[in-house]
Amino acid sequence: MTKNFLFGFLFSVLLIGLVACGQPAVGKAVGDSGSSDSGSSEVVNQSSGLEDSAPKTGAEKSSATKSELKTLADVSEQPSGVFNRLWSDPPTLDPHLTSDTTSAGVVVEIFGGLVGFDTNLQLIPDLADSWDVSTDGLTYTFKIRENAAFHDGTKVTAGDFKWSLERAVNPDTASPTAKTYLGDIVGVEDVLEGRGSEIRGVKAVDDVTLQIQIDAPKAYFLAKLTYPTAYVVDKNNVSEGGLNWTDNPNGTGPFRLTDYKIGERIILERNDLYHLEKAKLAKIQMNLAGGSSMAMYENDEIDITGVGLFDLERIKDPGDPLNGDLVVAEPGYSVNYIGFNVEQPPFDDPKFRRALNHAIDKELIAREVYSDLVVPAYGILPPGFPGFNESLEGLRHDPVLAKKLLSESKYADPVSRPRIVVTIPGTGGTPGLDLEVIINMWLETLGVEVEIQQVEWATYLKDLDEEKFQAFGGLGWEADYPDPQDFLDILFHSDSENNHGLYSNQEADVLLEDARVETDSVRRIDLYQNAEEIIVNDAAWVPLWFAGERHVLIKPYVKGYELTPMTMSKMRYVYIED
Repeated sequence: MTKNFLFGFLFSVLLIGLVACGQPAVGKAVGDSGSSDSGSSEVVNQSSGLEDSAPKTGAEKSSATKSELKTLADVSEQPSGVFNRLWSDPPTLDPHLTSDTTSAGVVVEIFGGLVGFDTNLQLIPDLADSWDVSTDGLTYTFKIRENAAFHDGTKVTAGDFKWSLERAVNPDTASPTAKTYLGDIVGVEDVLEGRGSEIRGVKAVDDVTLQIQIDAPKAYFLAKLTYPTAYVVDKNNVSEGGLNWTDNPNGTGPFRLTDYKIGERIILERNDLYHLEKAKLAKIQMNLAGGSSMAMYENDEIDITGVGLFDLERIKDPGDPLNGDLVVAEPGYSVNYIGFNVEQPPFDDPKFRRALNHAIDKELIAREVYSDLVVPAYGILPPGFPGFNESLEGLRHDPVLAKKLLSESKYADPVSRPRIVVTIPGTGGTPGLDLEVIINMWLETLGVEVEIQQVEWATYLKDLDEEKFQAFGGLGWEADYPDPQDFLDILFHSDSENNHGLYSNQEADVLLEDARVETDSVRRIDLYQNAEEIIVNDAAWVPLWFAGERHVLIKPYVKGYELTPMTMSKMRYVYIED
């Protein structure tokens, strides 16, 4: 679901529980949500140029009163309890612009799509209660639920989905994720390029039947529709609200936004008209003012926090009063990295990029900086993820080879070597200790000097999408769906909009393209692993860390909260026990 970047990774590890479409519910950039849990460009445009294909509006549009729809709810289950958590201001609440985990963590609770994931990563129906796939694997026919409704009670139709998909890919919307997550649909490229406003491959057959045609059979296509770019939005809400329509979003999700004050709070309340099992919570309060999450947890101001390195030993002690609140979760599906723009010197030289990789002692940093709470990454796909290649050697620490490669590169002479700047998200604070150690290793091993530049998070995402950086760090990628395509194809194919380093390798492209349509699952994994090996040996990135076990404190009265490896809608399962 969301493009995936993990910003402030050191902070995330020091708050060991939280790394979150991106993403990320979404493949996305993972940002520090401040939530100390898992799972964060920002331009909010009203749609335009889509009027001819829009569904009927106003009195003509099929609707129902709230009282009629409430009869569909189980009135015996009244919501109770408030869940309090620490969060950060999301760069956007527009699902079609969401590309980070901080945004996605809120968006997935307010909006929804045709399909979703449950907490076991199983694909489940959402606003569509069923679908059929044609024998050639090209045409998907969805049936919209009879009780599917927006928060204001207006029924959701197939026409709403058609309009929403066309809004997402309209150039005026400026979605940073539309091509990535919707580009398989026939006709999307034409709309993205301004050659029309309607997607040829999307048809509202009637109010409850939506047909989508894709360009080739693809095993992961349904999973892509779980990403917020494919979510439905209300045309009236978007059109009448203008640039600020997300101040009062009329979504379809299990919660509705009732209050948002930048830098202070976000309040979500239960949607009593929700089409699936209603949320058990009455309200979610997200504190945006910042502070020490551990102190706030101990003062009963929030109900969940990650456990930082400095507190972990204490909390693990059975004698500590907080030990009983400790939950240890499996690693998330994310990777932290430093990216290079391979079209800018000195990163246009593969030998220079490989020299930088071999100069880093990741094992030392993992042990001394992170106390082995992260796993050194030598590939792209995380452990436990489909397609993970445990035999991939990667570019291991080898200072002798690093020096040799540098001496053979175009940039061996430090006098003529270009100035090197690594840009990271931030507003003037101290960069991550791991990055400082890495830069020192480059200097001591290779004599390569590197500067750090910090940019505010929303601006960072925008500049990243526009390929403005020479090198970029302090972030990562979290899976949007459990398929290797979500990492390797989306991040490294020459034509991908999320290929922020402009990496291009024809052999890797062919492998990735073949894997898209390969029906044999074993052969498909082989193709991805071969592509990954090429990408890693080309040093397109410096892969740094995979997440280790996540240590989180959850109040004992909070029930049903699952620590999932990806961002997804899950707060409707949570309840407060008296």
